[in-house]
Amino acid sequence: MMLSSDHAETVRATLPAVAAHGVEITGTFYDAMFAAHPELRNLFNQGNQANGEQRQALAGSVAAFAEHLVTPDSGVPFQQIMSRIAHKHASLGIRPEQYTIVGRHLLEAVAEVLGDAVTPEVHAAWSEVYWLFATLLIAEEARLYQEAACDPAAPYRTWRVVERRDEARDVISLVLAPADGGPVPAHRPGQYVSVAVTLPDGLRQPRQYTLSRATADGTAQITLRRVRGTDGAPDGAVSTYLFEHAAPGTELEVSAPFGDVVLPDEEDPLVLISAGIGITPAAAMIDRLADAGTGRPVLAVHADRSPDAHALRAQIADAGRRIPGFRQVTWYEEPGDAAGGEDVRHGLLDVAALDLPPKARVFMCGPLPFLRETRRGLLDAGVSDERVHYEVFGPDLWIR
Repeated sequence: MMLSSDHAETVRATLPAVAAHGVEITGTFYDAMFAAHPELRNLFNQGNQANGEQRQALAGSVAAFAEHLVTPDSGVPFQQIMSRIAHKHASLGIRPEQYTIVGRHLLEAVAEVLGDAVTPEVHAAWSEVYWLFATLLIAEEARLYQEAACDPAAPYRTWRVVERRDEARDVISLVLAPADGGPVPAHRPGQYVSVAVTLPDGLRQPRQYTLSRATADGTAQITLRRVRGTDGAPDGAVSTYLFEHAAPGTELEVSAPFGDVVLPDEEDPLVLISAGIGITPAAAMIDRLADAGTGRPVLAVHADRSPDAHALRAQIADAGRRIPGFRQVTWYEEPGDAAGGEDVRHGLLDVAALDLPPKARVFMCGPLPFLRETRRGLLDAGVSDERVHYEVFGPDLWIR
């Protein structure tokens, strides 16, 4: 898609100002939209609203799209940004008519923050930017809904917890089965589902959780970490609720699987790098590869605080024994009583210390600072950027 030529010049001239005030604009936008449409609070993670991450992510995405439109050689990975947003929206049941609400409040926020600088010409130019972005997302989301046989007006299905398993300190796995007895939808390793719960204060909130192992026997598994607040921040509302209340027999509202960071159908060596609860996509990929009888080399690298915080160790160890080319390296900040026989190292993950296979495909998941540092190490080690894929839980601030 392209902007009309006169609007392109206007956007190019005003992009620095919009980008510089992006977080202020998106903050004003969310406040006004939720005041006018309080029902939309049920669609947005209010924890990410409170800590400002969602505002940063939206500001970064809009600025990145505008730069993509007016600077074709900018190098902005727009297709990746759009795909990631579309999958997240599909997991929440975002509908085309909601883009009209968002567009109105977002453009009003631009005018409120930038004041007299927003002339009719500037308003028209940024309106075109927004609707080009919205049109692309609506089309991509329609495709995803069709592929998943999902009605966005009713995106959730009732599932029942059939097993709860302690995995590590503050980490549990929930094994789920459809309450209607119907089939478990197919998914690709690395995908996630949205789980929506109604909290004690009446607010309905969705969160995304990776399907952490290959589906079998009519069940699916999610693994979640109880988020404990630090430095004055509150505990995670949904993770705490599930940790305290989810038990065999509990019914949960669960979306179809979505997510674009998935295991590719190829035979290149695979390197899976994770930290903390970011191990869940790697666990799902290893599980599926073991079930498929893969012959490709697989190197699993994980960083964690200590062995008792390391989730899904037993699942991965069992699957790894069924993969002839499987290797595992683990870094613990506090090794403690790490199991003998494992390649366990002390401190923080060091990419330079890894024996990376040539032509490897790399998947990473973990906190953003960890991902950025690991990516630098991979580039220094000669791994090309297009072979490095990442998943981050929460708003994607990678572009910043």
